[in-house]
Amino acid sequence: MSAAAAESPPRPLIRRLPETTANRIAAGEVVERPAAAVKEIVENALDAGASRIAVVLEGGGMDRILVEDDGCGMSGDDLALAVERHATSKLPEEATLFRIATLGFRGEALPSIGAVARLSITSRPPGGPAHRIAVEGGHVAAVAPASGAPGTRVEVRDLFFATPARRKFLRHPRTEADHAIDAVRRLALAWPAVAFRVESDGREVLNLPATDWEGRIRQVLGPGFAAAAVPVEAVGATLDLRGLAALPSYTRPTTLAQHLVVNRRPVRDPLLRVALRVAYRDVIEVGRHPAAALFLDIPPETVDVNVHPMKTELRFRDGDAIRGTVINALRRAIAVGAGTAVAMPAFTPAAPPPPEPAMPGFAEAAVAFAPPPLSIPAPVQRSLGLAPRSAPRPFPVVERAPEDHPLGRAVAQILDTYIVAEAADGALVLVDQHAAHERLTHEALSAQLVEGGVRSQPLLMPAVVDLPPADAERLVAHADDLARLGLELEGFGGGAVLVRALPALLGNPDPAPLLRDLTEELAELGEAASLQKRLDAAVARLACHGSVRAGRRLNPAEMDALLRQMEATPRAATCSHGRPTVLRLDGAALERMFGRR
Repeated sequence: MSAAAAESPPRPLIRRLPETTANRIAAGEVVERPAAAVKEIVENALDAGASRIAVVLEGGGMDRILVEDDGCGMSGDDLALAVERHATSKLPEEATLFRIATLGFRGEALPSIGAVARLSITSRPPGGPAHRIAVEGGHVAAVAPASGAPGTRVEVRDLFFATPARRKFLRHPRTEADHAIDAVRRLALAWPAVAFRVESDGREVLNLPATDWEGRIRQVLGPGFAAAAVPVEAVGATLDLRGLAALPSYTRPTTLAQHLVVNRRPVRDPLLRVALRVAYRDVIEVGRHPAAALFLDIPPETVDVNVHPMKTELRFRDGDAIRGTVINALRRAIAVGAGTAVAMPAFTPAAPPPPEPAMPGFAEAAVAFAPPPLSIPAPVQRSLGLAPRSAPRPFPVVERAPEDHPLGRAVAQILDTYIVAEAADGALVLVDQHAAHERLTHEALSAQLVEGGVRSQPLLMPAVVDLPPADAERLVAHADDLARLGLELEGFGGGAVLVRALPALLGNPDPAPLLRDLTEELAELGEAASLQKRLDAAVARLACHGSVRAGRRLNPAEMDALLRQMEATPRAATCSHGRPTVLRLDGAALERMFGRR
């Protein structure tokens, strides 16, 4: 034998890990923080048919978690099995992992918690005696008689005492408590018929009586969301989607206000989040996020929930169909005219307001508004997920009472940019004339594009626009796509571009700024962008350049006509860049601004 062989280390032997060690390793996936433990225990209560669930947290759940329910309870024999790994009552022998109708099914939660904490469970089935079992750091005590009300009482103390390294990674108790409360809140949203109560360090932080799903949405997401939300609904042979979605004027800085429930299971599924983002992509500002509470019910065999130990991600058998249904339902819901629900952001005046100017009186007007009539043909309605209907016609501009229209009656224009209107309830309505008309133009261009192409207007004299050679080449390379938008151009040598026609809807704008913006848009998107995405971006740019500009003086008839078209135009509450077109100040908002409340 060689010296090298003699000095080689011995081959390690494969051996089974002790059960306690294996349980603690597995617990790291299932119980990553107190919120995960709370979620698992509450899910067990819901699967047990509880109608009332109470949660108590101490030290953010790190010191103590107590969950009490009035569910079906467990016998002494069941209690002994409940703390064994992969023991569950939720998968009958004939069931498979591809038809799961309960929240839990792995049989891992309680043994995982017991492996890293001091766990005690007291349970009593209806008409039977109560029993108690304790698990400390993975060591299981014998089942013993106990006293208790029907249902189950689960107490967790000193979470992660058996794995001190994991406990060091936890955040401040207040932060951990917030995560745990949010976990209960999301489950409460999915189970509106169950009453929930949460207490944290002796203070009640959540009290949700049983209600219906609309009532629970209002309980959980608050009156601000409810006031700015519209119903979402889609019913199919194997799918039922319902819920509320906020209009584009109500957005959030994060995705925390997106509540997605599939078969009464709160999820953070990427496919559904992408559907939300796509549905709102053209109507909210970049960097903002929509708010929604959506409930999706589908046959259990068409979705796989056995993807991750936390069970918050899913795999759909027909993901494309689910995504398309959600996108179309959301677009149909938010494709309403301005004034349906107008959200006003919080306002804190930096200085006292200036003296109120005298409002001029306006005589009866009958002048048509300058922009061309907006029509939404059936193909556009179908592309937005809307049922075909007759295209809206421009409203005749006549003096009417404010109550005739959601946006009221125009009474003034300030800074040659903003229209001031009075709503039926006396509320003050402010409209950004450029942003509003930009949306009107955008929808009209999109309508023509879906019908086969944007109508163009040949220029009497072709215009020559000088650009950097790279920009000119980029525009010429996309000449065919731009022709579909009514913009006809060709190369004219060097960096020059010859413009022969512009979209008729734009009137007669200077083509140079338009071309410069278009080439920047195309450069930012890159060649990998889809044709539809390039066309959408170009339509937004065209709409911006074809809209009535800030600084243009409008007469009373034009202002009223703009308001009427906004009320009849889908998605008119935001411009093509997602910024609000209209804000509303009701009596309460004005009183807050003036310090009256």
